[in-house]
Amino acid sequence: MDQDLKDSLMGALELVVDPELGVDIVNLGLVYNVEMDEEGTTTVTMTLTSMGCPLAGTIVDQVKRALADIPEVKETEVNIVFNPPWNKEMMSRYAKIALGIR
Repeated sequence: MDQDLKDSLMGALELVVDPELGVDIVNLGLVYNVEMDEEGTTTVTMTLTSMGCPLAGTIVDQVKRALADIPEVKETEVNIVFNPPWNKEMMSRYAKIALGIR
């Protein structure tokens, strides 16, 4: 996958907003990796802010919808992992400002 396509995928994922925090999953640092095979199956490896996140299903559905608009994406799989565990240091400067975190 070339860098332009990866940038497009990450840009689409910036449209997925964590409903509890009001900041997108990319700037929150929840997306660890995005890969696409030759058939167009895209795998998003990501985490959640907590293991018991009640909105996990909603976020997964939003990820799939966001990537469906990209012509190269034929299918999306979302792999939720908890290692490495998420922490606030993974957030972008934008997310930290938006949430008032120093």
